[in-house]
Amino acid sequence: MKAIILAGGFGTRLQSVLRDVPKPMAPIAGRPFLAYLLRHLQAQGVDHVILSVHYRAEQIQHYFGTHFNGMTLEYVMEATPLGTGGAMRLALSSFRTNEPVFVLNGDTFVALDYRQMYAKHAAENSQLTFALCDMADCTRYGKVVIDDQHIVAFTEKGEVGRGRINAGVYLIQSDLFANYDMPALFSFESDFIYPNLQKLKPHYYLSAGYFIDIGVPEDYQRAQTELLAGEAGIV
Repeated sequence: MKAIILAGGFGTRLQSVLRDVPKPMAPIAGRPFLAYLLRHLQAQGVDHVILSVHYRAEQIQHYFGTHFNGMTLEYVMEATPLGTGGAMRLALSSFRTNEPVFVLNGDTFVALDYRQMYAKHAAENSQLTFALCDMADCTRYGKVVIDDQHIVAFTEKGEVGRGRINAGVYLIQSDLFANYDMPALFSFESDFIYPNLQKLKPHYYLSAGYFIDIGVPEDYQRAQTELLAGEAGIV
């Protein structure tokens, strides 16, 4: 299996606790957060990862090189920020494959069963599958509305209460963007998914595993103890 990790962001919200460090390199118990992601991917059967990089890219390349835990690592450099959608499209062009590719954010960890998600995606002949997580409070993320097979709507951030959230892991066919006229810089969610939801009819895989997004200081601090304590099942 193959994966793309979006690792080019500036980490603006973490600047109060991290300076001059890209978010995926944020230290967690002495190791970069990205190392936890890669270890879990390798354990799930992913053998080839492309890292889409921009901000402080040399830090990531110097630390991880071209191999990690038996996986091949490649790097795609965004000369200027392309947004999540533009970065995905650029990285997909490097794979030259027709098989599905996982895409995940470099600042979010999900203890996801990648093999099961892959099997469900294939069985449903899907072009796009979202990983979803059930959360006790969706205020920060917004809720995903589903029917028996598909995602049918998204609610705005700020709605309190339990619900299912977008976990930030996608399984996509490499030609997903082929029939859409998208600019060089675009957001995968707001510019591509939301306007085209009815046409795309994305499927979903509901994960019961651990989830954390280190994009804000309080959750970054929480990750220090939870990942070290093995709550993600990888330590």
